[in-house]
Amino acid sequence: MNIYFLQNKDISSNSLLISLIGFLIIGFFLIFGRKFKLAVQLERFGLPIAVISGVVGISIGPYGLINILSKETTNVWSNFPTPLLSLVFATLMMGRPIPNINGLVRPIVNQFLLALSLGFGQFFVGGLVVKYFLSLFMETNPLMGCLIEVGFEGGHGAASIMGQSFNRLGFSDGLDLGLAMATMGLLSSSLLGSIFIFIGRTLGISDTEEIVETKDNENLNIKKGFFSDLKILLINLGFVGLAISFGVLMLTLLRNISNYFGEFSKEVILSLPVFPFILIGSLLIRYILEKTNNTEFISNILQREVGILSTDLLIFTAMASLNIAIVFENWRLIFALTIFGLSWNLICIAFFAYFVFEKNWFERSLIEFGNSTGVVASGLLLLRLADPKNISKTLPIFTSKQLFAQLILSGGFFTVLAPLMISKIGLDYWTEICALITLFVSFFAFIFNNRISASYE
Repeated sequence: MNIYFLQNKDISSNSLLISLIGFLIIGFFLIFGRKFKLAVQLERFGLPIAVISGVVGISIGPYGLINILSKETTNVWSNFPTPLLSLVFATLMMGRPIPNINGLVRPIVNQFLLALSLGFGQFFVGGLVVKYFLSLFMETNPLMGCLIEVGFEGGHGAASIMGQSFNRLGFSDGLDLGLAMATMGLLSSSLLGSIFIFIGRTLGISDTEEIVETKDNENLNIKKGFFSDLKILLINLGFVGLAISFGVLMLTLLRNISNYFGEFSKEVILSLPVFPFILIGSLLIRYILEKTNNTEFISNILQREVGILSTDLLIFTAMASLNIAIVFENWRLIFALTIFGLSWNLICIAFFAYFVFEKNWFERSLIEFGNSTGVVASGLLLLRLADPKNISKTLPIFTSKQLFAQLILSGGFFTVLAPLMISKIGLDYWTEICALITLFVSFFAFIFNNRISASYE
């Protein structure tokens, strides 16, 4: 898929200017709106501002109730998911210290196995629902079997990017349905996550202390003043740009050598997104800075805020262009996939929480539920609500796992591969493959942990 910005050559200069000004105004409101007391209280109850901004985006979009935004504006914004999601991945690893995995190898492996079970299970469940349930009362497209994983695991960013692949394969409604599934996942993550946290606090499973906004370990000797702050901002944005450049360079190199592979392999490589490579670049820069003792150049708070703002803007711009008419026409499809997708997520997480995770099972299950149902930011928010002091050490486990899992699912290799495989071998075979992978990973996790536990007895 194309990694270049503003591919549409038919966009007029006036529409581009109006769209960019509107984009900056929305970004301004998102930055300062997050500081309001009401927004902080809503976040404490598990309702992030991203959900609210998404609902507002639907309402004022060209297909919404108020129609403040024109279709020309949202057409420009349809080019924004790639650069915005690039910012999210560029800041994901750079804004956090590289975790010390001593003593955490087994928890990281288990968290990775849970992520694989969830992702491939969503493909498996999606295939079953489309083939044996939805086909009974509506006309279905085999590519609908990808929607749970694309919407739940990938979120609005992956849904926006995968919309191009769906369109090339003849599934023109894939973009809107993917965005609708991402919205349902984000809402479910926020609402159900809040309920789980309330139950956890009531039963004494999770930390009962309210979330406290604390500053990261910043360099206390940073000078105050406009020019000093501007210098810090430019340096951090420079590192972000360096991580993105690394990802673009790696993907370009891979695409250039794809000419030496077969046609199908070349098609897969050309469909790969740039985001996993940006994630590697982000980690590499952080590693170099830590090894050279130059981490004072990185502002953890600034990196985090850039990632959060990019996520909010991504959801807003994606939801503003959502065609509500298509969503209403396919409400049964969206409802069925949401119910079955949530059911699978809860069953799979419950299995790992009971049979695989030994310590801190609540926090580790909660963050994965948020990540596999909404977006990474949702999982991190739920963890901050349940474990504000990071007593469980779930954050380094999740961050380490994410580096590997993100390359495979959530917009990674298999997310891109899924629609291509379905178009080549059919939904039945793809569903069977995903079922075997899911069963194997779950069984391996069970045996692996029981053998290790037995060895310590």
